[in-house]
Amino acid sequence: MQFGLTDEQDMIVSTVRDFVEREIYPFETLVDQTGEVPHEIAAEIKRKTLDLGFYACNFPESVGCAGLNHLDFALVERELGRGSMALNHFFGRPQNILMACTGEQKERYLMPAVRGERMDALAMTEPGAGSDVRGMKCAARRDGGDWVVNGTKHFISGADHADFIIVFIATGEDDTPKGPKKRITAFLVDRGTPGFTIRDGYKSVSHRGYKNMILDFDDCRLPDAQVLGQVDAGFEVMNTWLYATRITVATMSVGRARRVFDYALTYAAEREQFGQRIGKFQGVSFQLADMITEIDAADLLTLAAANRLDEGRPANREIASAKLYASEMLGRVTDAAIQIHGGMGLMDDYPLERFWRDARVERIWDGTSEIQRHIISRDLLRALGA
Repeated sequence: MQFGLTDEQDMIVSTVRDFVEREIYPFETLVDQTGEVPHEIAAEIKRKTLDLGFYACNFPESVGCAGLNHLDFALVERELGRGSMALNHFFGRPQNILMACTGEQKERYLMPAVRGERMDALAMTEPGAGSDVRGMKCAARRDGGDWVVNGTKHFISGADHADFIIVFIATGEDDTPKGPKKRITAFLVDRGTPGFTIRDGYKSVSHRGYKNMILDFDDCRLPDAQVLGQVDAGFEVMNTWLYATRITVATMSVGRARRVFDYALTYAAEREQFGQRIGKFQGVSFQLADMITEIDAADLLTLAAANRLDEGRPANREIASAKLYASEMLGRVTDAAIQIHGGMGLMDDYPLERFWRDARVERIWDGTSEIQRHIISRDLLRALGA
């Protein structure tokens, strides 16, 4: 890995950062206060992203997209992390698992998604099965030539705007020495399919306007044509395309932490107490030193993990380390920034209280901190046969 960005990567960073500052920042307060993204604002962000040539930039040139590698895409996500999740959702990064589409699925799902004509969402989590994917109860059974699905998914981000959902569903069970083991299959489910309902989820203090939804299946019939990948091979599809999504949480955490740090640094340089700028006080200056050191460390961990993927090397542990450290770092940095601002840090005159709220979920979604520590430790011990 080379330290330092190429001219092209510098261009990616500056282009996306400028976009976020111009097109995202001005509407953040409105979205946070109302919990809604006005349709016209969402449509305008999508249109401008398409004009910029960055829509679906995580997809290859073979489907008409920018074809950014993992490292370049991590830089995009890092800059998007500076802005509101609810708004930058419309910057458009469809789930790259859609590359598993075959035959007619390509024209029905893949190509419309990368062209910005249809939006997708991903559904795995259930009320009784979060990190334990094998514990899902949403199940499909064979009936003639169809699959009949019953069950519920929740915490499904982006489903409020999605035209179709990529849903992981239990399609059988095997007896193993360790007990029953669910077989999982991925399905493409269109909004409006009979027996399939998308409804409002829970109100979250994090990322207001970026809604989580509940999906209900009540004798919902799906033909084999809706299977993404192979029947009972959902984990194979998942492991091929999805495990790198944890990098997104890490990169966005870094981007948001840098924005938070900028507020703290500026405030420390301008705010006066006891006849001098508060940045002169060791209690403040040392906090700033710790903050930037942690941010830089998280940034390097994240970019190094993305680089390993580009080199075709195993990166599961490195991705878990990046997600774990960056998400926990963001919590510490936002807390320190509020401390530096004092009482004003908790007032909505500043966006810090919003960043503080938003930071909390990063340690939970896409695999909790505890799951990441499990992945890391298992990888280390497995090499020693333990």
